Amino acid sequence: MEKKESLKPNKPKTEEADLKPKAGGGGGVSAKLSELYSKLFGVIKFILGVCLLPFVYSSSVAFLGQFGAVDKNLQDCLWAGVATFLIIYLFIWEPAPVYAKGHQILEFIFNFFKPLVKVAPFLLPIYTIVLLGLYGLLSLFIKDSWLIQDAMFLFGFSLILHLVFSSKSIRTKKGDFLKGNYIFGFSFIYILNLSILAFGLNCIFKGFSFVSFCNSAYSEAGNIFYAIIKQLFLR
Repeated sequence: MEKKESLKPNKPKTEEADLKPKAGGGGGVSAKLSELYSKLFGVIKFILGVCLLPFVYSSSVAFLGQFGAVDKNLQDCLWAGVATFLIIYLFIWEPAPVYAKGHQILEFIFNFFKPLVKVAPFLLPIYTIVLLGLYGLLSLFIKDSWLIQDAMFLFGFSLILHLVFSSKSIRTKKGDFLKGNYIFGFSFIYILNLSILAFGLNCIFKGFSFVSFCNSAYSEAGNIFYAIIKQLFLR
């Protein structure tokens, strides 16, 4: 027997497709809003990062001004540590595992407070902080000059290690609109790290004043902002 054809007319597939609601419509709007907010936040971070650049310059100048009061031989020890790391990093081996281990230590320390777990490893130079504390302890028992010389070398080595790899970590993150994360993040990390080292040197050397470092950095940055505003609006 022949099968009877269905009495119901077949609707064209295109018509049936049009009757169905398009999937993901709301998700598309949400994704666009999320992207817009991300770009807006990126612009804000870019502006804040640019505003931090005068403080990057002024804190560097202030640090060098105070560091000049330290014995020249000890200054050379710190710069030798910086140079040694750069030579190893550029020509021999990238000590990324050393940085990663410090990263893990800070994650463990700040595990009790989740927001800090994400930012503390990038902000705090854990090896420099540990070395400052260790030197303070050993200096109570060891009075030989080699201790401070080696300590200064390690201060320079550890600080530049943290700055280089923190910078690399931030720079390689995707979706960094206008490089706002990089400019703001690294500028803030640099200023904070230099301040930590300055505070440590203030505790070690009588001629190095952390208060004078802060005042000089703030004053110099203020002069830069005033000069920019005067050039743009007060002419």
